[in-house]
Amino acid sequence: MIRRTCRSLLVGAVTLLVVACGDRQELRPEIKLNTAEFTFRVTADRMPPTAREDDRFRVEVVDRETRQPVQGGEGRIFATSQEGMNSWDGFALGEEPGVYYGTLRFLTAGQWAMAIQFRTDSTKPLQRADWVQDVLPERPLGEP
Repeated sequence: MIRRTCRSLLVGAVTLLVVACGDRQELRPEIKLNTAEFTFRVTADRMPPTAREDDRFRVEVVDRETRQPVQGGEGRIFATSQEGMNSWDGFALGEEPGVYYGTLRFLTAGQWAMAIQFRTDSTKPLQRADWVQDVLPERPLGEP
């Protein structure tokens, strides 16, 4: 009986350790945004991003009606700081279905107004989703 209890506790502890040390991609904060036709799930290499470094954003685009990934669309991600500085990038199609990437460089720390514009093709109107993103101060030289 005691051995069975100890074994159960050991299995539980190992399971918890595996989950806690698992793939960090799953643990990244995700921003979920909606337009009339699309749902966007946005993650970044670092969240929140850091000033004066390239930050790659991963945007998963799903059709709200069919719940299917949207392939072959076009769009961009862009941002404006409170001081009026801008950063933008057009989407590059990723390998996974419905996934697009864009890289931004924030020149200053603080709050940035962020947005995504997206459409399935050039005959359709752009749809836009907005959010506000905190950007951390740049890291000191030599810090990872």
